[in-house]
Amino acid sequence: CGLTGFIQPGWTAERLTTTVTAMAQAIAHRGPDDSGAWCDAEAGIALGHRRLSIIDLSPAGHQPMISADGRYVIAFNGEIYNHAELRAELQELGMAPAWRGHSDTETLLAAFGQWGIEATLARTVGMFAIALWDVQARSLHLARDRFGEKPLYYGWLGGAFAFGSELKALRAHPDFNNPVCREALAQYFRFMAVPAPCSIYQDIYK
Repeated sequence: CGLTGFIQPGWTAERLTTTVTAMAQAIAHRGPDDSGAWCDAEAGIALGHRRLSIIDLSPAGHQPMISADGRYVIAFNGEIYNHAELRAELQELGMAPAWRGHSDTETLLAAFGQWGIEATLARTVGMFAIALWDVQARSLHLARDRFGEKPLYYGWLGGAFAFGSELKALRAHPDFNNPVCREALAQYFRFMAVPAPCSIYQDIYK
């Protein structure tokens, strides 16, 4: 799968949605099965997703996904290997919502609501990149698995804070005008790679 999004206060819902859809389309090769966009114009946040259906092939796995209580919105790339165990534990504790499907994305959302973000991530086993918007706290959380298997880029595009699974998504934002980072370029010629936290562009990190 692939995720992307940005925060840009002052934009209309139509402009937020159109832009994040174009950003997601730039990484369509990561998720040919489905696509989705979500925005909150009041907060100036937009999330986009391209889906490669693996665990739950039904529309119940569509993303961005909203938690049962409406507090969280997630765009998720990866797989939580122990999601069945986490789901069973939530059910045993009486903390589970009325499940809509069988996706690990839905399990994550339920766990975030009951155990909190950091505690849930500490309990997960898997590979992932996550963009999570907390509607109540009006805060964005970006997270990646411990080994960094799933890519996640983030940074500033003029007045927008943007993120995505690939740099292609960020380049699709109309305010992208970031020059090549000369320090990163030197590292590339030295190591044949750009070491984290830099990317090849100024003000964008990984």
